[in-house]
Amino acid sequence: MSGDRATPSSGQQAAAPTIFGINSSVAVTIVLVLPIIFTLAIYPNSFNLSWNEGRGGFIFAMAFIAAELIGTRQPVSKKKFLVVASLAAIAIAYFAALQFGLQDSIREAGLSYGIRKEVIGSWTFMWDFAVMALFVGASLAVLFGRKWYKIAPAGVIYLAGSAVILSLDAFFPYDSLGPLQVIVPGYLQIDQAVVRFIDANIMAIGKGNVATAHGNMLVLSGLHGPFVLQVFWPSAGVHSMIIYTLVMLAFLLKMEIPLKRKLIYFAIGTFGTVTVNIIRIISLTMYALIVTVNPREWEAFHSVAGEIMFLPWLGIYLGIVMYVEGRRIRRLHNQQQASATPAS
Repeated sequence: MSGDRATPSSGQQAAAPTIFGINSSVAVTIVLVLPIIFTLAIYPNSFNLSWNEGRGGFIFAMAFIAAELIGTRQPVSKKKFLVVASLAAIAIAYFAALQFGLQDSIREAGLSYGIRKEVIGSWTFMWDFAVMALFVGASLAVLFGRKWYKIAPAGVIYLAGSAVILSLDAFFPYDSLGPLQVIVPGYLQIDQAVVRFIDANIMAIGKGNVATAHGNMLVLSGLHGPFVLQVFWPSAGVHSMIIYTLVMLAFLLKMEIPLKRKLIYFAIGTFGTVTVNIIRIISLTMYALIVTVNPREWEAFHSVAGEIMFLPWLGIYLGIVMYVEGRRIRRLHNQQQASATPAS
């Protein structure tokens, strides 16, 4: 038995790496979310939850980054940390410059490229998400090298996916992107059937045919009068399905589990995301039938309904997958220990 090298006992754990006296995972998380915190401080009114009307998605990106990085035991050199701090300063400078004419220049450039005024917000916020995606991705590559995507990919993918969705909404607004619009009639038929069932069997929510779907149109006759919805692919939750696909694939990529289990988790999550999208459309319909037909009040609910349903669902589902797999791995480890023959 060698006595010249100390080894930790079974109840001991190696100390977490630090940088400048701070836990390295906490320090890295802080510097990566610093541009978001800065933007929240100077543009607080832009942090609503509507995916194409503000920077509310930054809050969820921050949660993804923190969830993946806090608690990791990856050592980080001071030199790399300072490089990332410099990148953070550049990102902060971009957001600071927006109020000094940069945002106007971005808006004018979009109009010159043919972006409609009605969706110019998608164009301008697209650049915010693109800048943050580049910053976070470059910072993780500096900190952790080529395998960064196995450590903390979700935040980058969420930001990049949001930028892509905003670009699609800017360049192909409303129903101009046919392939993404194709699912809308099916969703509205389901919505019509559910709403009519509620009206006939649970509670009166309107007069006559409370909901009638024609293509991407939904004609409602509720307690407060008629209301007509014209649904396009973003409102049908296509953007949430794309975000789910990207984040889930990144999440499963870093998990060391059999391919069959990955496919099962992905299929369950896909079904869950579709269900959440249908519930969202039904809730918007019920809001118009029961609460109000005032366009401004209905739009206020519409602007937050998607995010307050989809993003918590995604976070809860990922947490469930991690919990289930954690228990499975611990059980297998205990079984292996129990069946192993103690060394003499």
